[in-house]
Amino acid sequence: MKKDFGKNPWFYPLPVLIVGTYDNNGNADAMNAAWGGLYGADMVELCLSESHKTTKNIKEKKAFTVSFADAANLKACDYVGIVSANSTADKMAKSGLTTEKSRFVDAPVINELPVVLECELVRFTEEGNVLGRIVNIAADESVLDDKGSIDLTKFRPIAYEPVNHGYYVVGEKVGQAFSDGNALK
Repeated sequence: MKKDFGKNPWFYPLPVLIVGTYDNNGNADAMNAAWGGLYGADMVELCLSESHKTTKNIKEKKAFTVSFADAANLKACDYVGIVSANSTADKMAKSGLTTEKSRFVDAPVINELPVVLECELVRFTEEGNVLGRIVNIAADESVLDDKGSIDLTKFRPIAYEPVNHGYYVVGEKVGQAFSDGNALK
């Protein structure tokens, strides 16, 4: 028997996305956003409030990065989600996260987070969501396997659990996509 919970914003798993932007003065900012994901094969969609400095920065710079929070940087990634750049000028310094400019878009790459999507703004939807085209994906060599692909057991991205507000590590492989179901044919 299943228990009904009504209408809630529960979706599993929710990736912990760290959105990086520059303001007009070239200052880097980052925010934690759990409501986002792929939108087609080469785009991302983020649900961001108009009140965020990040939203303003995206409108001005027409670019942003999306890094995936990992277990090694959990405290810093949570911090950039609970502190607003609108009221904390030294947010990045306090987080301990450092940045360098993307080679592909006018946005910062967070050095400590091993996987990043570098995106150019496509448009804001009628609902206010951000649509961005992925122009490059970069991954630190420390999270690659011997074939040069991303290895989740080395990467250890975290997911947000919306009911109890927990973070959980993703990484245990339990099957092979597009293959294991063949046993039922």
